[in-house]
Amino acid sequence: MPDYPPLSLPDNPKLVRNITHFARALRKAGLPIGPGRVLDAVQAVAAAGFTSREDFYWALHACFVTKPEQRLVFAQVFRLFWRDPRYLEQMMAAMLPAIRGVQEERAAKPAEKRAAEALLDGMLDPPDAPAEEPEGTEIGIDASRTASAEERLKTLDFEQMSTAEIAAAKRILAQLALPVTPIQSRRLMASPQGRRADWRRTLRMAARQGGDLQEIARAKRRIRWPNLVVLCDISGSMSQYSRIILHFLHSVANAKGAGWARVHGFTFGTRLTNITRHLHQRDVDAALAAAGAEAQDWEGGTRIGDCLHAFNRDWSRRVMGQGAVVLLITDGLDRGGPEALAREMQRLQLSSRRLIWLNPLLRWDGFAPKAQGIRAMLPYADSFRAGHSIASLEELAQVISSPSDAGEKARLMALLPPAGK
Repeated sequence: MPDYPPLSLPDNPKLVRNITHFARALRKAGLPIGPGRVLDAVQAVAAAGFTSREDFYWALHACFVTKPEQRLVFAQVFRLFWRDPRYLEQMMAAMLPAIRGVQEERAAKPAEKRAAEALLDGMLDPPDAPAEEPEGTEIGIDASRTASAEERLKTLDFEQMSTAEIAAAKRILAQLALPVTPIQSRRLMASPQGRRADWRRTLRMAARQGGDLQEIARAKRRIRWPNLVVLCDISGSMSQYSRIILHFLHSVANAKGAGWARVHGFTFGTRLTNITRHLHQRDVDAALAAAGAEAQDWEGGTRIGDCLHAFNRDWSRRVMGQGAVVLLITDGLDRGGPEALAREMQRLQLSSRRLIWLNPLLRWDGFAPKAQGIRAMLPYADSFRAGHSIASLEELAQVISSPSDAGEKARLMALLPPAGK
């Protein structure tokens, strides 16, 4: 539990009413809380008491939090609602832009914006609501340099999005396509416009005409579509990004005419989980709920080397045939040895047509390959790109079929220390 200021309650705290308001704020922040859980929370606090801040926190936590991804939202709402006497000022600062500059003085912490938005629901006017002005008053606004809300949303970090912004981002990603260029096969197919002569078919045609050669059959090379294999990190540091990216991959797997032969999905944290069959369900909420239920290592540790070894051993020959393109989505922060990780990355690259690594840490201007896991993996990625926003996924859709695109790999490879040091 985060270290917050000591809890102070008045002599007549009206605890039941405050717990009810607190539950409403959690529900607006995205937690599925009904009246039954509110009653359970009141009874739990009555049994545990609220003289100890730890007991009070964990009593409410036990009643309201049911999934690991809800812990951060609960902690932020709890801090703003119960523990900080100036929580309203902090929420106003988080929701309204700073007057002195374009950007906020500090970046919002993860889930803090959602917590502030839930607690301030109804206290602020809708952003698009026109202000009431005296009759006859005209106000001129120069909006020539202001970006649209959609453009701002596209560049916003997934980790810093509010609940409404996450919902809007999912709607945009559901319409985003991930096209791929077909691959020319070595096999031939009959075509009157083909550049090659099909002598075998020409002789068969001549045999049917009594040996008279009337025309030369033509042929061209067949085209085929590659598979898309997605390996998505769902560890604690990647959970928010993974959920939104999996939402995007669900739309890719169900898009008609996208060009992929088949989309295979795998999640990994401390173990590898195949979620391919869940991605092909039509309903996105049901698909991701089923995938989350099967993957038991959400927001856990990270063993990238072990999970890649399991994929190369058990699944590579099944799904990597016919020139598959691999999307590896991870921050590269591995707990295992770098030698084994490098070996598995090399094997994965050799088995794929292209290996594209999406790393949300690349959003930082001062990012450098300092972690051992990143150093071990970077040489074997064909392309190294950011994957933290809608704009970065739009760029991926533009370059996924470009064999010459390496993203930021060349720049970061120059920062690696020489071999042997």
